[in-house]
Amino acid sequence: ADIGLAAMGLLVLAPLLLVIASAIKLSSAGPVIFKQTRTGRNLEPFQILKFRTMRGDADGDRLKLQHINEMSGPLFKADDDPRVTPLGRVLRRTSLDELPQLVNVLRGEMTLLGPRALSPAPSAYEPWQLRRFVVTPGVACTWQAQRRGDTDFDAWMRSDLDFVDQPDSPSRNLSLLLRTLRTVVSRSGGR
Repeated sequence: ADIGLAAMGLLVLAPLLLVIASAIKLSSAGPVIFKQTRTGRNLEPFQILKFRTMRGDADGDRLKLQHINEMSGPLFKADDDPRVTPLGRVLRRTSLDELPQLVNVLRGEMTLLGPRALSPAPSAYEPWQLRRFVVTPGVACTWQAQRRGDTDFDAWMRSDLDFVDQPDSPSRNLSLLLRTLRTVVSRSGGR
């Protein structure tokens, strides 16, 4: 079902994807698509696809900006990250930067609903947090629906584990999808 929905989404959203890609290309130097190694199901690495929201040379500056990190744990999140382009801020607030992840769903690397695919290596997690990797990562997750702007990494991991422990059901998935859409449309917490 996920693959069919992802394919349909890419088809329906193709004009919007082209507009976003063109805007990124025209507004800043660098590739349109940002690729980064993420940890997937059973700790298997894969390349996540997103629309680029930062300057092309942004990766080299992260260590210099650690003093503005607002996220606890091994992630980096900052409201005023100077690496983010003006267009990138809009894409992040609306979560439009994540639309290329539908290709990851087509490849079987992600699902539509599941814990977020995060960048820290497995060694950066506490042992109790690793259970989140027994399921395939998703484009949308409980944390995104409920606590999108939260900077408490442990709370995020507990939210992921709650998802892992709940039985999979159409009603749970529909509820999560609707809550995620409401959060994204209201632009609450996006960085």
